[in-house]
Amino acid sequence: METFVYQPKGTCSTKMEFELEGDIIHSLKVTGGCNGNLQGICSILKGKHIDEVLAAFSGIRCGIRATSCPDQIATALKEYQKAHV
Repeated sequence: METFVYQPKGTCSTKMEFELEGDIIHSLKVTGGCNGNLQGICSILKGKHIDEVLAAFSGIRCGIRATSCPDQIATALKEYQKAHV
């Protein structure tokens, strides 16, 4: 199991801590952001393959912002994948 920490950009959330085993997400803890929504997102991500999350979350916007917490989760997972090629 590996821990990957990411600092989101352009969102209310300030820190994302992933626990991953290969390409499978075991847990995600997000600091800041919309607490209830992020608790739900974190719960849904348990056991998901990174590629499934990238397909679902990439490009989602929050209001007029160019990004969102789901989009930043996808960005973080892309960074993780790049580091593990």
